[in-house]
Amino acid sequence: MVDAIAEEKEPRLSSDSLIRILEGDILDSKLKPGDRLDEQSLARRFEVSRTPVREALRHLASSGLVEIRKNQGAAVRRLTTTELIEMFQVMAEYEGLSARLSARRMSMAEIEEMRRHHTECTALAEGRDYEGFFAANNLFHEAIFLGSKNEFLHAEARKLRNRVNVYRRHITGPRLMHKSVEEHAGIVAAIEAGDEEGAHRLMREHVDLLAGSAADVVLALQAQNGEA
Repeated sequence: MVDAIAEEKEPRLSSDSLIRILEGDILDSKLKPGDRLDEQSLARRFEVSRTPVREALRHLASSGLVEIRKNQGAAVRRLTTTELIEMFQVMAEYEGLSARLSARRMSMAEIEEMRRHHTECTALAEGRDYEGFFAANNLFHEAIFLGSKNEFLHAEARKLRNRVNVYRRHITGPRLMHKSVEEHAGIVAAIEAGDEEGAHRLMREHVDLLAGSAADVVLALQAQNGEA
């Protein structure tokens, strides 16, 4: 009854808006794996009733970003080492296919856009600007997905990337920026040359190598959270 009255009085954010905000907080690491998501606290933060908060948490749980446990409430979902490695292996195949299709389908304007993001990544790596590099790196990969002109592939890859991005942020740390830029250069050259097989192989290897660091990242995140 109290919730119903609150809903009549307040110009609230919709559950869709709450989903976008909370999803953004998770993907930007403002909310980290294991962080509790208390309905009452979130309702106060957004000045809404608990109903749209509950709906938003259920949606995020269905997408794998949030875990809801009986009698324990909701929390940002932690991936196991095995899950993370498996996800990176699948992501490597998605990105490899996108690079193969881009080598066949990218327009000259799209190639220029890809080059621009690669140049930006290079400059940021040289300047040791890790946060800037992480953002530019995402745009580089996004440009290749767009160049593939396969909307289904792009949508499925985006969903998976959303689930691993907080871990990817830790994996692609400062030590790996220069290596990543070197690998990007090979991918760009293969796509420009229309080398479908080479683009596929180089991109798949580029992403699959991240899986080898997954166990270290999970352990580091557990240590940060004071877990045994």
